[in-house]
Amino acid sequence: MKTNLKITLPAAALLVAVILAGLPAAAHADTLANMERERALLIETMLDGEITPAERQVRMEAGQRRLLDLERMVLRDDNLVGRNTPQVRRAFANYDLTFLVHASAEKSRALADTWLAQLGISTQSLMSAKRGRR
Repeated sequence: MKTNLKITLPAAALLVAVILAGLPAAAHADTLANMERERALLIETMLDGEITPAERQVRMEAGQRRLLDLERMVLRDDNLVGRNTPQVRRAFANYDLTFLVHASAEKSRALADTWLAQLGISTQSLMSAKRGRR
């Protein structure tokens, strides 16, 4: 038996929608992990000696905007309120390192200056450091 089954575009779209609705929901992304990943990328850009200062500036500005959005998402994430994991405790105990863009704005300092100050590195110690092997 031969059938000529033709599916119209609206019917195909409805079929796809029904199939997708039956699939399990995607895993919820951890906002804190996403923010920490973005912060690590921004610090990596800040320390990268292979790029030009102009390229570093462009990458830093773009990274700061992304990190600012992620910091806001973490600060507003109600799922973190009840979680008492070491990652969450450490993040909120070290506010200036975790929320780097917010801390920099609050102190009216450059992002790099805020990060270095939290690590205990001053401009004087950087200027007096000698390059070499350990």
